[in-house]
Amino acid sequence: ALVEKGDVRISDRGYDELANDDLFARDVVDGIATGVVVEDYPEYHRGPSVLVLQADGDGRPIHVVWGIPLGKSSPAVVVTAYRPDPERWTADVLSRT
Repeated sequence: ALVEKGDVRISDRGYDELANDDLFARDVVDGIATGVVVEDYPEYHRGPSVLVLQADGDGRPIHVVWGIPLGKSSPAVVVTAYRPDPERWTADVLSRT
């Protein structure tokens, strides 16, 4: 809901990781609509977070960690985003190997 309202921030690390994997912020924000939750971290020390499987503009899989700052209800923060390493993830990129 936060992303849909445009209440989004990308962390410094998030920007670095986007650049490292040639990802675009627009793809990350747009891809949340069809994302699938892979892992949920409700008790993360910096605030609740979730790992989401999304697709980039070309339909290739990406993982995005979204979080909400501890003690707040917004914004949705892109903590990191990356292309899953096939040696560390199953073929469907939903489970770690």
